[in-house]
Amino acid sequence: MDERDFELLAALAKTKNITRAAEQLFVSQSSLSKRIYAIENELGVTLIQRSRLGVHFTAEGEEVCRRTVAAATELKLMREAIEAQKGYICGTITAGISVNYSLYRLPQVLSDFRQQYPHVNTHIIADHSRKLYQQLFDGTIDVAILRGDYLWKGNKILLERENICVITNVRDRGKDLSDIPYIGRNSDSVFEREIAHWMIENNLKSKSCGIYLDNITACVEMVSRGLGWAIVPEICLESFEGDIRPLTFASGEPFVRSTYLMYSDNMTLLPQVDAFINMFRNTVS
Repeated sequence: MDERDFELLAALAKTKNITRAAEQLFVSQSSLSKRIYAIENELGVTLIQRSRLGVHFTAEGEEVCRRTVAAATELKLMREAIEAQKGYICGTITAGISVNYSLYRLPQVLSDFRQQYPHVNTHIIADHSRKLYQQLFDGTIDVAILRGDYLWKGNKILLERENICVITNVRDRGKDLSDIPYIGRNSDSVFEREIAHWMIENNLKSKSCGIYLDNITACVEMVSRGLGWAIVPEICLESFEGDIRPLTFASGEPFVRSTYLMYSDNMTLLPQVDAFINMFRNTVS
């Protein structure tokens, strides 16, 4: 069945007469009758009963008419919506955003994006970068903002490069870190290896009596309350009032963390995704 059949059934339901329905549709009576038989054969039911007084729909025919009227209405609404959308960017974007970036950077950029593109449905997945990288690779998300360096054959835009810092409470300023409990947190394996490397270079180790968390905000709060020291990225320290010391390795190389916007070439063919990418690109231009 197609839309022409929807129109045929609607005309037949309105006129209750094959001849008048054929005239209304500008087709011959025989052509209309053949099409009715074809629909009945396709569906495996009898749609109408003929009599001297016209045609009467069977129960199955009434159900088919009801459904085709609804389908025709939906198609009409679809065309109207598509036509209306030609004047603005709409659609859906699924973006995977690193947890820390979603906490400290995303709200402002997303607010600007929503104001400029209010008709775009934005689905944000906040998770660890290593998980989002796999989803981007699998194609289950459109774009990703990842912290750290990941191999990627598609497009990468460097959004920022920040210092990794040791933080302590003001009261602990100047104290030997080996005398203060270490507050660790869960992160990706590459970053944890870099932290371990720096700690080995500085003859430090995490004590069993320290604190271990899976949330960076809670980690910073623990340090603020004088419960120990931590190694955290600069992104989370805007409101921190304790002591902050950017780190370098023994080689003199600064300990930094990069954040990238990553996506495949074909994603820019979707206007809503292209607009999302350009919004972030403009933050670093």
